[in-house]
Amino acid sequence: MRKIKVLVVEDSVFFRELLVKHLNNDPALEVVASAKDPFEARDMIVKHKPDVMTLDIEMPRMNGIEFLRKLMPQYPMPVVMISSLSDKVFEALNAGAVDFVAKPAMTDRKKLEELMTNELPIKIKIASTAKIGNIKRAVVPELTETVSTNASSKDLVLAIGASTGGTEAIATILKEFGTDIPGTVVVQHMPAGFTEMYANRLNDQCRVTVKEAKNGDKVLPGQVLIAPGGDCQMRLIKVNGTYQVEVKPGPKVSGHCPSVDVLFESVAKAAGSRALGIILTGMGGDGAKGLLEMRKAGAKTIGQDESTCVVYGMPKVAFDIGAVEHQEKLSDIAKKTYAVLNNM
Repeated sequence: MRKIKVLVVEDSVFFRELLVKHLNNDPALEVVASAKDPFEARDMIVKHKPDVMTLDIEMPRMNGIEFLRKLMPQYPMPVVMISSLSDKVFEALNAGAVDFVAKPAMTDRKKLEELMTNELPIKIKIASTAKIGNIKRAVVPELTETVSTNASSKDLVLAIGASTGGTEAIATILKEFGTDIPGTVVVQHMPAGFTEMYANRLNDQCRVTVKEAKNGDKVLPGQVLIAPGGDCQMRLIKVNGTYQVEVKPGPKVSGHCPSVDVLFESVAKAAGSRALGIILTGMGGDGAKGLLEMRKAGAKTIGQDESTCVVYGMPKVAFDIGAVEHQEKLSDIAKKTYAVLNNM
């Protein structure tokens, strides 16, 4: 089986060499070149034609985001960003990067080891399967008039789950929602610290209120709660007739923390037929079983179609097991959501 050819772009000599060494230890990967800046990287791309590039955001002469914007129209390729805790990573995803990993402190040996031997190699392998053309289509549209719904008065809950490619897909959908949308709970696979910045960014872009969820937050119409990244699972519960979220530390489920399966299964139990579940782009099967539980409980379900997914993994598994009632292009999901809610 042919190895995935990787180009490493990193201005720190020490970190660059560390990346090259560990990635080459993975039998599925081969680092064909490394570069200290975008100018070197450009030449290496032409010469070696890598399958995937890892890219640092902060670099001298030209930062990673600027490089991405220049690169993607000429050489569209899967890119995994390596980012310190900064909301600039979302600009990189918007510019066409497939995914990102958090850059740990050089003194944190445990996190460095996890990044080098597990997290980054997995993200590179996923990125190598991504449909790059779909990343460019998943840009946030300008604000438009939304279809109105009276669903907010019906005690309904909307639950959304996504992974690779999901940051832009979720933004595309939420940007079209009005403040009359039912209370919404979201799991997007993302490292700790980044989910709060992601929520704040969406809050600035959308009509709905978006915030990182905290234990005990009520699920309210016109508000979106994003599950925090890290070591907590988020569940929907009903207390005295009111929906709220329970955010508590827990083990990984379906390979993830937070897990879409955990959220969807809790929605099935707490809301039953008073819920709508949406599963979006992402590798693997997290959320498929949970969405099936929702459908069995009488909830309505929507899955993103293959033609618009960056990675058609999670929605495919969900579709194949019968969890998806309506399959839609990304650009049509918000409209379909309103149509379904108005018939509930």
